[in-house]
Amino acid sequence: MEQETSISDNPEPRWDIFSAVVDNYGDIGVCWRLARQLVAEHGLRVRLWIDDLTSFQKINPEIDPRSPVQVSRGVEIRKWAESNLAVEPADVVIEAFACELPAAYVASMAKSGRRHAWVNLEYLSAEGWVDSHHGLPSPHPRLPLIKYFFFPGFSPSTGGLLVEKNRLVQRALFKADSQLYTAFWQELGIPIPEKNEVRISLFCYDNNAAISLFTDWAKGATSVMCIIPEGVATTQISAFFGEPLPVKGNLFQNGSLIVRVLPFLEQDRYDKLLWACNFNLVRGEDSFVRAQWAARPMAWQIYPQEAGAHWPKLRAFLDRYCADLPKPTAAALNSFFEAWNGGGSGVPDWESLWRHRTALENHAQEWANRLIKKEDLTTNLVKFCNNKLK
Repeated sequence: MEQETSISDNPEPRWDIFSAVVDNYGDIGVCWRLARQLVAEHGLRVRLWIDDLTSFQKINPEIDPRSPVQVSRGVEIRKWAESNLAVEPADVVIEAFACELPAAYVASMAKSGRRHAWVNLEYLSAEGWVDSHHGLPSPHPRLPLIKYFFFPGFSPSTGGLLVEKNRLVQRALFKADSQLYTAFWQELGIPIPEKNEVRISLFCYDNNAAISLFTDWAKGATSVMCIIPEGVATTQISAFFGEPLPVKGNLFQNGSLIVRVLPFLEQDRYDKLLWACNFNLVRGEDSFVRAQWAARPMAWQIYPQEAGAHWPKLRAFLDRYCADLPKPTAAALNSFFEAWNGGGSGVPDWESLWRHRTALENHAQEWANRLIKKEDLTTNLVKFCNNKLK
């Protein structure tokens, strides 16, 4: 492979992060947050390789999908394409979510004569087996290279969770400052909530259980505004309101329910939306973790896998998350999660869940406070990789 640039003269390790866009936003969402944090908090040089810049632009408006090489927030963004791979491999190479590095890049790592920290950044799981698998090596079958498995997780024996050093401070300031709160809603073109109104963010995979929630909210005595990004739950919105497929800017109303369709928000603004809402329905991994840092009641739609392989992962999280909840609240939350993910009756019971609102709100705050006491994923990953480079 012809070498385009040399990075060996600089003593600081260079990082390459490879990310394939799998379900549009989750994988790249995690990788973009990681890349930004490596630059902003650890002063590292990072190249982020993306195979779909158009999807990336949805969560980072600075991206030009036509440009194969560009810089955003101090991160070098590169289109993952064969014609763009003539580079010297980095010291630290992150293969995000088993996306499989290009064969030529791996061969170049082996020929470089330098030590590399090659890490497969795995998906987040609360399952107990993750503790014993975190950090395990996987020698290459032919080349003198070793890949290591790095698992995000909830226990001290895992890699931890992704969160910026100042994020919870920013959240606390946002919640304490009515002017920041009001300005945020104004930026979105939405009035501040009326008294007793409930604001809910909805980010899900295709999920017919959303129609059941729309029905409950529309018939309820409490005003509900549900905020949904463009392209999400479109079939369900159209079916419930009897309208054409929604686009950004649409507003729908039925009884006590108002649905607002917004464009995708840049990650920092999406975090604020989670902080500002009373309840957050999230999916996948990135929004799932951010909802926990938001310290608001939430429900998670896990990525569905063949043969129901996702169910043990969902239940492992619920076992941890609900351990300190009062039994009636834990039962209501478990039932809601199961139905929201297509199990049980498949009909989420909003009224039964929301009568536990106070307990859910207190627990969400306590859960976030407990998690922040552990080392964050990016710091753990830097320490891990630096150790492998010695």
